[in-house]
Amino acid sequence: MTDVILETRNLTKQFRGFTAVNAVNLKVQRGHIHALIGPNGAGKTTCFNLLTKFLTPTSGAILYNGQDITGLRPERIADRGVIRSFQISAVFPHLTVLENVRIGLQRALGTSFHFWKSEATLYKLNERARELLATVDLERFADTVTVDLPYGRKRALEIATTLAMEPELMLLDEPTQGMGHEDVHRVTELIKRVSANRTILMVEHNMSVVSGICDKISVLQRGALLAEGSYDEVSNNPQVMEAYMGTSAVALEGAH
Repeated sequence: MTDVILETRNLTKQFRGFTAVNAVNLKVQRGHIHALIGPNGAGKTTCFNLLTKFLTPTSGAILYNGQDITGLRPERIADRGVIRSFQISAVFPHLTVLENVRIGLQRALGTSFHFWKSEATLYKLNERARELLATVDLERFADTVTVDLPYGRKRALEIATTLAMEPELMLLDEPTQGMGHEDVHRVTELIKRVSANRTILMVEHNMSVVSGICDKISVLQRGALLAEGSYDEVSNNPQVMEAYMGTSAVALEGAH
């Protein structure tokens, strides 16, 4: 029997009569890199927001490790090991790279909001923070103020801060958006590296990234699940090609 870490059952979200996510049944297998793709407006980010409870479903259920988490608050879902990144790099620009990762590590100490405590209490986290920076090839940038990092490196830092929170399931929202070819390659290799011993669900537009690292792909169209399978299966699906009309269809074929 397949080990499913995350499952949705008829997950639905309506906004004043508009159905953004329509009865989506999604199964993410443990240890996989699973992509959620689809044309603009397909409901991908809305689906992510439902999974992490930034939005409340209109109906349906979300199961994580076999337990219904539909009614949990976002922080309780994060406590269980479901950690997400965002389309826009979410780092503290005026802290150093090391300090950003250390904030992620504070959660384990239970001092996340104790900003009045001496900074010396955080020094014990420095070694682990440097290990995480090494994982994402940022060790030499440890003392750099984050605002001075190139964009691609900021996304790598965001992945490091996500890793600091010990995720069992990482949700990555457009991890290569806005990047040049070199940064895309670097972040793609990074995602492959950090996928060891964890599961990744990602929204991604870059089909060369999806084809290169994803075990399974789910395609959304108008909020509904259109197709699912390996990259070869979905890229040869006539319905998927129709959904990706024009330049997107060319990009889908070109990555094949």
